[in-house]
Amino acid sequence: MERFDLIAVGGGTAGLVAAAGGAALGLRTALVERDALGGDCLWTGCVPSKALIASAKLAHQMRRADELGLVGASPGHAFNSVMDRMRAVRDRVAEHDDPERFRRMGVDVVFGPAEFTAHGRVSVDGRVLASKRIVVATGAAPTVPPIPGLEEAGYLTHLTAFDQTELPPRIVMLGGGPIGLEFAQVYNRLGAEVTVVEMLPQLLPREEPEAADVVARALRAEGVVVHLGVTAEAVESSPGGEKLVRVRTASGEARAIAADEIFVATGRRANTEGLGLERLGVELERGAVRVDDTLRSSTPGLWAAGDVAGGPQFTHVAEYHAKLVLRNAIFPFSSKTDYSAVPAVTYTDPEVARVGLTEQEARERVARVGVYRYDFADLDRAIVDGHDEGFVKVVTRRNGKILGATVVGSGAGDLLTPLVLAAKQGIKLPKLAQLVYSYPTMAEGIKRTADSYYREKLAGRSGALLRRVVRWLT
Repeated sequence: MERFDLIAVGGGTAGLVAAAGGAALGLRTALVERDALGGDCLWTGCVPSKALIASAKLAHQMRRADELGLVGASPGHAFNSVMDRMRAVRDRVAEHDDPERFRRMGVDVVFGPAEFTAHGRVSVDGRVLASKRIVVATGAAPTVPPIPGLEEAGYLTHLTAFDQTELPPRIVMLGGGPIGLEFAQVYNRLGAEVTVVEMLPQLLPREEPEAADVVARALRAEGVVVHLGVTAEAVESSPGGEKLVRVRTASGEARAIAADEIFVATGRRANTEGLGLERLGVELERGAVRVDDTLRSSTPGLWAAGDVAGGPQFTHVAEYHAKLVLRNAIFPFSSKTDYSAVPAVTYTDPEVARVGLTEQEARERVARVGVYRYDFADLDRAIVDGHDEGFVKVVTRRNGKILGATVVGSGAGDLLTPLVLAAKQGIKLPKLAQLVYSYPTMAEGIKRTADSYYREKLAGRSGALLRRVVRWLT
């Protein structure tokens, strides 16, 4: 049996950050991974999907070049080349997660399936590792709905989509969340006929309704067929390979959608099966490790970080978890999780980026809220770039403290950052109006939104008083 000061089980973002941090602090650290370091983000998530998005976006821009006074051109059918480029990009980024790099840091990298055999003990192919501090960071995997005939017909998920060598002519996307919509737009822009089936009445159900509407209009304008409030009831397949998805609308109307491939993007579940956590009495909640607000599990000496902990499933949250766990596992005082200023971005075109509460959530929790919005259709930079769809929307308390913000538009994920900082540090919206912004930039949309706070005040009683003072002074 080998003893360590810290063991991280799972070589995705959370495990990598925890292991690197532990080694940097002088702890004898082990990192256990069953497959390859990098996790979902590197191999089947963020990195390869954004590489495909970049190629698909350029193809779309080539077709619409005439809108900018140029001659439009068809990018042709080069799906294999696009996939080759994606894999090359992925391999380049994988260098950051090279096992030898972590071994040079002082981390003992152990490959193989991990199994908890007793408190503080992990077995990996007969090798027993022991520690008083263990972090479970095994991530999550796609869930597949129990639709009759789906398993027999076959389907794609984000775990298998990056292995494709040919673009299916017709694709039905089950699920209108971020993963489903990102892939739907990529496939459509690369030449496939895409149909999105979402059982709820809104795409991106966690986002502002008007943000979802912008994305829905953009997808439909590009040729994606979007069905809302529709439930997939069965799948049939023919000997020739065609798949028939039978759906039913909210009004009870039955329809059939023909496809060559089905992509399932209906949710994710934590990877806890086969770890032997039940031997330790670890409590699970909907399959995820149940943790308190310090990310400690119900079993002493065991923490969870990343998707397996059941919180927001983002790479940046996994990194945040890992750093928090490291502090809590080593030092006598505990830090608690705080998700109030965690950004979420859907990388469609236009992008949707949000931090904090939506307007509806804010109104349910706070008696009086302010809502301030600025449309990119009025922003100079958005107009000249030809990306004038979308808006900035900020929801505040009466005193201007930010409760939530949404940006929809080109580069929305980057534009959201100052609003994330403001929400985290308690910087009130009117303070953002006092900054000097470069002109012309998309960031001016934030300034114009903040300006509307002052315009609202000037239209009220305080504005009338100010005008009387101004007249007296002049």
